[in-house]
Amino acid sequence: MNATLLERHPDGTAAERVAVVRRARRAPRRRRRLVLAGLSVLLLAVFAARVLLGDFTFTVPDFFRILLGAEIPGATFILMESKLPRAVLGVLVGVAFGVGGAIFQATLRNPLASPDVIGVSLGASASAVVAIVLAGLEGGAVQAAAVLGAVGAAVLVRLVAGPGGTHHLVLAGIGMAAALLSVVHYVFTRADVWDAQLVLRWLTGSVGAADWPTIRLLALALLVLLPLVARATRALPLLELGEETATGLGAGRHQADLVLLLAVLLTAVGVAAAGPISFVAFLAGPIARLLMGGRTTLVGAALVGAVVVVGADYVADYLLADINFPTGVVTGALGAPFLLWLLATGRTGRRVA
Repeated sequence: MNATLLERHPDGTAAERVAVVRRARRAPRRRRRLVLAGLSVLLLAVFAARVLLGDFTFTVPDFFRILLGAEIPGATFILMESKLPRAVLGVLVGVAFGVGGAIFQATLRNPLASPDVIGVSLGASASAVVAIVLAGLEGGAVQAAAVLGAVGAAVLVRLVAGPGGTHHLVLAGIGMAAALLSVVHYVFTRADVWDAQLVLRWLTGSVGAADWPTIRLLALALLVLLPLVARATRALPLLELGEETATGLGAGRHQADLVLLLAVLLTAVGVAAAGPISFVAFLAGPIARLLMGGRTTLVGAALVGAVVVVGADYVADYLLADINFPTGVVTGALGAPFLLWLLATGRTGRRVA
């Protein structure tokens, strides 16, 4: 890009040519700031709509009064035990899925290599379903099983793929996802009526069962994982150049595996908190790249993921009167056509910002 601009000004002075290069370098940074600011405002608007609007509406002053401890009969319970927890959990889960999915797609250099597609999310779901139906576990034990299942599925996919590159890894992941989905369906047939309701949450994903203990655990996990991700993904621009080039520049396979492990953990804690909300990890990275002009940005992917989850939960709750859909139903309806569009257009930008 800089070379092109210099060719347009071959007769300029050295100072003018330097100014042209500086303007070219500032343009992506300015776009990045504008996009991130716009996504932040959009997230705030969606969050406010989810909390303040709906069947029971709140004014902004009443919202802050309740938040500061005021007791308004009926309203306090609805806000603090239903609306606000769902919105907060939606943001946290969206951030986890958005960052995790963007890391997968950038590191493996493939927009289809999201945790949804290559079996990580289904590993968590299958493990949780087995824990509920066959082992009779509940609560935190099921969430722990989901995290272990996601990590185990990722490790197994990595071993099966071997040194064959990202193409083999994606194919191995798709095969693993199919096998795990069969496990989930089989266990579902063994569940009683009560367990079947719990299992459904682990099939579609939803923030409808949000509670403050789950939110605190997820927030603590993100406080630990996100700084580690920020440190480990400094090598992400090199990893996006391909394994051989990255190795030559000092970013070997062990760094790629470390980055992917952190992405698996982010996905796992998100699934443990809300189930495998479909396509959020798949959607967030490509949408953020499109907004950034083809550059990968984890902050943008986090914001997009949060907007998608909170917005989808609002639509799922109020799209049809008297019917509440799981959040994953809406995100799945969005993700399927987006997947087809992405495949048809081949929009797979890999530049990094």
